[in-house]
Amino acid sequence: MTSSPTPPPVPSGAPGGRGPLRRLRARGRDEAHRTASPLELFFDLCFVVAVAQAGIELVHSVAEGHAGQGILDYAMVFFALWWAWMNFTWFASAYDNDDVLYRVVTLVQIAGVLVLAAGVSRAFEEHEYLVVWLGYVIMRVAMAAQWLRAARAAEGPERTTALRYAGGVLTCQVGWLGLLFLPEGARPWWFLVMALLEMCVPPFAERGHTTSWHPRHIAERYGLFTIIVLGETIAAATVAVKSGIDENDALGELLPIAAGGLLIIFAAWWIYFAVPVHGYLRSSRQAFLWGYGHYLVLASAAAIGAGLEVAVEETVGKAHISTLAASAAVTLPTALYLLTVWALHSRHFKRGITQQLVLPTTALLVICCTFLGHWAVFAAGVVCALSVVAGETLAATRPAVAAREGGPVTRAG
Repeated sequence: MTSSPTPPPVPSGAPGGRGPLRRLRARGRDEAHRTASPLELFFDLCFVVAVAQAGIELVHSVAEGHAGQGILDYAMVFFALWWAWMNFTWFASAYDNDDVLYRVVTLVQIAGVLVLAAGVSRAFEEHEYLVVWLGYVIMRVAMAAQWLRAARAAEGPERTTALRYAGGVLTCQVGWLGLLFLPEGARPWWFLVMALLEMCVPPFAERGHTTSWHPRHIAERYGLFTIIVLGETIAAATVAVKSGIDENDALGELLPIAAGGLLIIFAAWWIYFAVPVHGYLRSSRQAFLWGYGHYLVLASAAAIGAGLEVAVEETVGKAHISTLAASAAVTLPTALYLLTVWALHSRHFKRGITQQLVLPTTALLVICCTFLGHWAVFAAGVVCALSVVAGETLAATRPAVAAREGGPVTRAG
């Protein structure tokens, strides 16, 4: 995940042997039929538990009129979750040997995210980060142990890369202690410094040797996590609508929000998976930017669900904010999602200025929907659905152009 040249392919095939303990050797980039493992899927599902907790607390903050502080807390907590998930994902793509020790250490990381999830409420309400920090320690120390194990089985530049990863992870973990001891006003700035340092570890570690991540596997892993986050968004919005109907008998008022929210999420899925992206991940530099950019994709996708809950609470009179603010809680993360998916995925496959403008224009129109009162969410959903129609229509009229240029037929947005 750096700007270093792509390394030569490692011999294909999953690590051999059936014993309970095997050497943690690099896997091949040319492995055929490489897919996510059941352990990786379990890992994702457990991470979404913590994502859901962060979303719940964001809802409470925005509904109580503390949107600024809530968004800041959400950004900090979500970074910890996303960064730990991303580090594991890229490591697993290069080194997963699925032996007993690998599984156990991965389960320890899952335990860490559950500890972190338990501390999310206190982080939002009291700005107390001890439990969050402890959960992050568990995840990151386990990650460092995986890198040390990889270093033991490697030699030369590959061993140096693994040791740099382990050292960088542990050093940064010490730095995060500042969130426990610094004055409250200084913590956001310290978070920014530490987040930048964390993101500098991969470029430093892979200087001179890049890990043998698998492009198709990485694209699938990010896609699966995006699906799970969008699914959690639907679940959260459904519960909010159900509660509003049960407690306030407000079916008529909530139907536009429910319909608009469903259209937004359906369009979000369609646009993300319009074209397979693994073919774009040809170099480590491209993968580096693509992987980091998913912080905004995943954070905004989860925030859409929180925004829908806020819109429901405002409609039934439970939120202490204006209709405009409640609408913005949905439209702004939706627009951010559209723009980041365009920047990371769609723009690389578009043909012509018309196709390129579909998603940016959609994002602008979604923002404009903010000012439509109680119909804002429904209008935003219609706009997103129409962007899918526009993308499909433009793709249908240009298949010959895409074929001549050797690219995929671009769809949806």
